[in-house]
Formats: sequence, C-alpha cells, structure tokens
Amino acid sequence: MISNWLAATLGRRNIHYGWVMVGVTFLTALISAGTVGAPGVFIVPLQQEFGWSTAEISSALSIRFILFGLMAPFAAALLNRYGLRNVTLTAQLIVVSALVASLGMTQVWQLVALWGVVIGIGTGMTALVLGATIATRWFAARRGLVVGIMTASVATGQLVFLPLLASLTERYGWRLALGFVCIALCVSALAVLLAMRDRPSDVGLRPFGDEGTAPLPVPPVSHGSITGVALGTLRDASKSSAFWILFATFFVCGASTNGLVQVHLIPMCLDFGIPQVQAASLLAAMGIFDFFGTIMSGWLSDRYDNRYLLFWYYGLRGLSLIFLPFSDFSFYGLSIFAMFYGLDWIATVPPTVRLTAQKFGPERANLVFGWIFAGHQLGAGTAAFGAGFSRTVYQSYLPAFFIAGALCVFASLIVLALSRQPKAEPKPAMA
Repeated sequence: MISNWLAATLGRRNIHYGWVMVGVTFLTALISAGTVGAPGVFIVPLQQEFGWSTAEISSALSIRFILFGLMAPFAAALLNRYGLRNVTLTAQLIVVSALVASLGMTQVWQLVALWGVVIGIGTGMTALVLGATIATRWFAARRGLVVGIMTASVATGQLVFLPLLASLTERYGWRLALGFVCIALCVSALAVLLAMRDRPSDVGLRPFGDEGTAPLPVPPVSHGSITGVALGTLRDASKSSAFWILFATFFVCGASTNGLVQVHLIPMCLDFGIPQVQAASLLAAMGIFDFFGTIMSGWLSDRYDNRYLLFWYYGLRGLSLIFLPFSDFSFYGLSIFAMFYGLDWIATVPPTVRLTAQKFGPERANLVFGWIFAGHQLGAGTAAFGAGFSRTVYQSYLPAFFIAGALCVFASLIVLALSRQPKAEPKPAMA
C-alpha cells in the first residue's frame, strides 16, 4: 500500500508518518473551509437572482451551522467505529452531492434543505473533530502545534478560496464558482483515499513523541450504538464544571467568528459601499493573520497555561469587534481590525483541544470535544440568524457586532475558573 511504503521511506529520514496525516487533514479542512465560507460570497447574488431576504438566506446558513456542530459528537463516535478514511470520504461525497444538486435550486426551501440540512450533516461528519482525533491519536507530543497547523487550514481556505470565489461569481455567476468548489472537494477526496490511515499501528508506528517500548493497548471496541456512545459521553462529561466552561466559551467563539464575521462581513461591507471582491479580500487578509496566529497559538499552548491564553484571545477579539463600528470602514480602520481580529480568529482552538485532552483523557478527547464543538456551532447558528434578523429588522448589522464583542469579554473572564493544567509534555525524539 502507498501509505506503508511512504511511512517506511519517511522513517529512513527520521520523519514520522503523523505529519503526512497532518498534511492530508490540512488539505481536507482547507477545501472544507472554502465550502463553509462560500455562502458569504453568494448571499447578495442569491438575493439579486431569487429575491430572497437576508433573513431567509441566513436561516438556511443557521441550520447548517447548528447541524455542523450537533453532528460533531456523533462524528467522533463514527470516526472511532468506522475509521478516519471511511468517514471522511463519506462526508465529502455527501457535501459534493448537495452542492451539485443546489446548482438547479429555485426555491428557498431547496436552499434550506441542501445548504442547511445536507451540507450541515456532511461537513459536520468531520469538522474540527477530525483534527482533534488525529492530534490525540497520532501525537503524544506537540499536540498543540498540530492542532494549530490543522486549524490554520481554515484561515488558508479563506485566503485561497474567498477572493477567487468572489471574482468568479462577479464575472461568471455563483453557479460556476460553486462548481469550482465541487472539483476541489474531489481532489481532496483523492488525497484522503490514498494517504489517510486510522492509527499509527496501521503503518507499524507508535504515536509521535512516544518513546515507550511496551505494546500499545488495543483500542476498546464499542458495541453500543453510535447515538448511545455519543450521549453516554455527554452524560459523563456534563458532570464536570470544566466541560460547561469550555462549552460556554466555545459557544461564544462560534458566535463571534463563523456565524457573524464569516457569513455577514461581506454583505455588511456592501452596506458601507465596499465592493464584494474587496470585502472578500478583507476576509482573506484576516486569513493571513489567522494562519500565523493559530500556528503560534498551538506553539504557545504547548508551553504556557492554556487558561491565560484563552483569556487574552477572547478579550482581544471582543475589543476588536467593539472597535469595528467605530472604524468608519476606512482602509486604515479595516486594516487594524483585520490584523487584531485575524490573529486570534481560530487561535482559541489549540488551547481548547489541549484542555479537553487534559481533563478527559486522549481516548475520549475527540468525543468530549465533539460536544464542546457542538456549542461552538450552536453559537455560530445563533449569530448567523441573529445578525441576519438585525439587518432585516433594524437595517444594520452593528447591534450583532456589539453583542458578540460583549460576549467575548465575558468568555475571557469565565475561562479563568478552570483549574490549572498539568506540566508540559516531553520533547519528541523524531522531527
């Protein structure tokens, strides 16, 4: 098999196959980020072609965000039961099928069914849970850095896709831009088919940084239902105050990123006379800052108290959102916002994943994180609909941005209630 040959070749150069898994997952998440972020580019063209209101379109996106999150704990159970490659390929097939079907949609209920329900389920089958699973399963050290790299793919996806999709939409229409996304998803699926494997033992390795010699324990086989495993994990985790603090802060994270800025920043910029391609470029600029900010966050989370990192991340994000309405949407004002907001857009993920693994153990980390991520997407869905409602009723997005900023400041305070984390992990032997 290609993976065994590649693992042996890399091993001779003292490179662990886990980094190949990181690369494949990075590509998959990068293209998925383009899929998730694309509707922000399509809101205005859909309004112009079909006459749908912002609230109607936002309702479909809100359903997608919520299902995207609610699928996460069940996705973790699916990954544990059927393997990383099988679940990821199935998820990509579902998303591509929905996108192709949506090329012919003419009614708002079709938008809700395809972009809301089907794509919500398909993208939710992997989401951040896939990255968290690989970090905790393939790596005994450098987990924070690994999560940072894979999470940064979301920023890279925006950097690569959003300006391109905006340009294609402006020149050729939203359908051609959507077709491009489908082709990119197929390329990603091919990489998953060839290189993704379930555990290090599948290619004769131990996790990266694990220098032990004792045989690794055989992963427990669950004979219960997927739903039973997921709900059982929620029952056990919900007894811990740490779970609810992480759930609440990640709810705020989703409300202040995916649901608000990713969906509504472009149409809000249009309200202030900023062209769509330029607004998409602003998101791409945030992606540049977030790419470096998230990787740096992963590096920092391996070395410093994750509670204080989250305190600063949420606090600075809240201040940047409160600042935005006072920027006058000038070039310099938006540049300052893009820099500060972009640096910690998804920087909260590595410390949150590490805290989850520390509190609940590596084997259950992806299941528990799945429920915490569900909170993230519930926040995203709430903000996606709430901001659209604000624009429809009050003719302004600004109230939604003020509320999101205040919630971030609140999150920065409650995260300090978590108990102190354990000492840093040992340094790995292989690079």
